[in-house]
Amino acid sequence: MIKSFIINNYLSREYLKITFNMTLVFFSLGFVVNLFEEINLFKDYDIGMGIPILLTLLFIPSLIYNMFPFIILLSGIWFFQKIKKTDEIIGMRVSGMSNFSVIMIPSVLSLILGVLFITIINPITSSMVKKYESIKSNYYEKEQDYLATVTNNGIWIKEKNLGRNFIIRSSKLNDNKLMNLTIYEFDQNNNFIKRIEAKSADISTQHWLIEDASIIDKNGITVFKNGGDLRHTSIYDINKIKSLYSNLDTVSFWNLNNEIKLLKDRGYSTKAMKSKLQQSLAFPFFLLSMILLSGVFTLGMRFKENNWNYTFIAIITSILIFYFIDFSAALGKTDKLPIEVSVWMPIVVIFIFSAVGIIHANQK
Repeated sequence: MIKSFIINNYLSREYLKITFNMTLVFFSLGFVVNLFEEINLFKDYDIGMGIPILLTLLFIPSLIYNMFPFIILLSGIWFFQKIKKTDEIIGMRVSGMSNFSVIMIPSVLSLILGVLFITIINPITSSMVKKYESIKSNYYEKEQDYLATVTNNGIWIKEKNLGRNFIIRSSKLNDNKLMNLTIYEFDQNNNFIKRIEAKSADISTQHWLIEDASIIDKNGITVFKNGGDLRHTSIYDINKIKSLYSNLDTVSFWNLNNEIKLLKDRGYSTKAMKSKLQQSLAFPFFLLSMILLSGVFTLGMRFKENNWNYTFIAIITSILIFYFIDFSAALGKTDKLPIEVSVWMPIVVIFIFSAVGIIHANQK
């Protein structure tokens, strides 16, 4: 019993140390690459190095979060290869441990790490990405002049067009129409000119057809009422409006259900947000599947000394898994598969493959 505890404690410490080191490697590489990208984006601004470094530090944790399954895969291969190369695995077998018992230690730790990442790390990274986008938008006139968001008070749009500033509010999206529309028009100095009240606006194209419109001038006098339809030219159409949540990394795990309800109330498609929710729920099991897979690739294979074999396996496996997940997600977005199936299917396939491999490895 005591011997088993000591071995389990040793395996746990070694695995966590290797995972930490691998995370540092990815963090360092990501920091250098993203810093050069930020410096290139801000080359026309006289801001020094402070802002690019700050933006990089805000962005990298989210990148690490998204790449963590592959970090776990590499860490698992490194860990199992280490105890195999040093013949520690032979000593463990002599003490009565099977390959399956050895694999279970990092597997449980990976599952725990997955839960911690979703419940604690993800809310932090999502807040950091929000701050990242907020700081970055302050340096880009285009992002200041053209904004769109969904809130509890409706859909809000800010844009510049033909020397005018517009703030547009709608209660919800219904098919290709913005419902209960209000358009506030300002001049270049942000002096109020007029507002348009309308029952709806067809936004199938960037030339909106505003239906049942009324125009109220700056003095509150109605100068046009229900006399027909109006036209409004915008940079937004139905496709751009529906892609407001293109960066789902800004949404915390704890807010996903509220965001799904909000989008549903506003008439938006909730597929992407539901897929994000399922991916979050599946994240711990994804990490578990990665460590099982790494155990199969190391303890279940005969080559021992050539590290390039493991490196090649890790790279090819990561690429295949990435495209498999992306392909499955595409099937879900196009309604070829239910959202739940498209998210969980790759993990189930990896588990089945790993289970067969572990049975084979355990017999060695």
